[in-house]
Formats: sequence, structure tokens, C-alpha cells
Amino acid sequence: MFIAAIGAAERLTIVSNTSLPPGWTGKLWAVKQGIAAAEDKFAPKYLLLTDADIVHDADTVSWLVGHAEAHDLVLTSLTARWRCENLAERVHIPAFIFFFQMLYPFAWVNDPNNDMAGAAGGSMLVRSDALRAAGGIEAIHGALIDDCALAVELKKQGPIWLGLTDRVRSIRPYPDWGDIRRMVARSAYAQLRYSPLMLAGTVIGLALTYLVPPFMALFAAGWAQILGIVTWALMALAFQPTLRFYRLSPLWGVALPAISILFQFYTLDSAYQYAAGKGGSWKGRVQAKASQ
Repeated sequence: MFIAAIGAAERLTIVSNTSLPPGWTGKLWAVKQGIAAAEDKFAPKYLLLTDADIVHDADTVSWLVGHAEAHDLVLTSLTARWRCENLAERVHIPAFIFFFQMLYPFAWVNDPNNDMAGAAGGSMLVRSDALRAAGGIEAIHGALIDDCALAVELKKQGPIWLGLTDRVRSIRPYPDWGDIRRMVARSAYAQLRYSPLMLAGTVIGLALTYLVPPFMALFAAGWAQILGIVTWALMALAFQPTLRFYRLSPLWGVALPAISILFQFYTLDSAYQYAAGKGGSWKGRVQAKASQ
């Protein structure tokens, strides 16, 4: 069942879900039905795609529309501020956002002349005509990382924009480390296009970037140790804006190499789940394409 807020006269319409067709993810099938219901009742210029666990400030929609109109955007997306209260969340969530910004540099995403495309599924304002021109939700019907897949299709239609904000917040809790592991592992291997070579390159790249410098700083000598210390300090410094956004101690920056080990493990676990035929598991459904 998909809930869509559509219009002032009738603030809320509940759309009864129909059977999930083969090849569709449950979320995107629900989104398609919600969009169809909205377009059947109205002729909206914009559609707000959001998640049930997202809380918006009262002026979020007007801000999104204003920003889209001012810059002629076909997709305007805000990365929500995730819950960051217990230890598991404090260890993982800022690093997850940090790594997301490295994978999808916002300046590149927001540059019309750069092919990089990304979005945050919790808050996406989509221009209806651009979505139709891109082939509708059908164009990404089987995507696990549906927000970024939609961004790729929409950037072909015009400029897109991605930002980080306090005005949109996720209230989904991650009570323990296993919850976060499952969240990351669900789509990590899909992000690597189910490629063993990309998996190997990612693990090696993470090790060289985040593990070698601390090892050199702690166990090397001379210039190698100095280089390790400086590199470790620089990565901790790069992490500071995200830590400030989540109001955490700057000392968490020193722990970034250790946190990166966790994400390496989750990525390997994602590949294992895929090989075992359990890839993209969500709410009891396996959504990744079959392992060959």
C-alpha cells in the first residue's frame, strides 16, 4: 500500500497496491502506482518522492519548488539528516554520508556538463514532464539503488541538483550494528555492478587509502612515518564537515580508518549474499538479479 499526499482539497489518498509484476522492486512498483494516482487526479508540474520514515520541515516543499524553478532543474534532491543517537549510528552514519559524498561529489552532480548523477531517495522533487520523457519509473523498474538510477535518467533530460540539509530528517532507527550491516550490504555489490573486478579494486583502494597511512604512522620510521601521520591527519580533517553536521566530536576523524574496515567487510558481505542467491534482500524478498 502506497500513501500519497496529493492536493489541498483531499490531503491524503491511500492507494491500494496491486500484485507486484516480475522484474519490479516493491518500492518502485508502489511509486509508479502513486504517480499514476496523482496524475489521474491532477496535472502536477512536480512530484515529491519521499519515504515513510522521512520528516520534512513545513517549508521543505516550497523551498524545493523555489530552488527548482530558479535553476530550471528536473530533479532537486536533499540528502536527509539521518538519526545518529546510539553508538552503532554514531560509528556508521557520518561515515556512510562521507563515503556517499565521495562516490557522488555534489559539485559534479550539480554540474550540467559533468556526467556524474546522484540523488537521495528520501527527498526528491521531480519535474513530471522530464520523468515522462525519461520513460517514467518503468525506466528503472528493477533498480536496487533507485534514487541514483533515477538521477542518471533525469540528468539526460536537464540539470539536477543534490544537497545536504537539516530540513529533511530520517527517523528510521538502526538499533544495532547488524541493522546497519544489512542496510549497506543490501546494495553495496549492486553499486559495483556485480563486478568481481570492481569489488577487488574497491577493497584494494579502500585499504590503500585508509589503512596504509595509519599503518605507516604507527609502525614505519623516518619520512614514511611522517607521510603516514600527515595523510592520516588529512583524512581526519576531510571528515570534519560531516562530523560537525552530525554534532560529533572531531576525534571521530581519527577513527575513520577503523570505520572503513567495517564498510569493506559489509561490501564483501554484499558480494557473498549475491553469490549465495540472497542479494538485495529486503523485507523477506531477494531483489538482486540472479548470480550467473
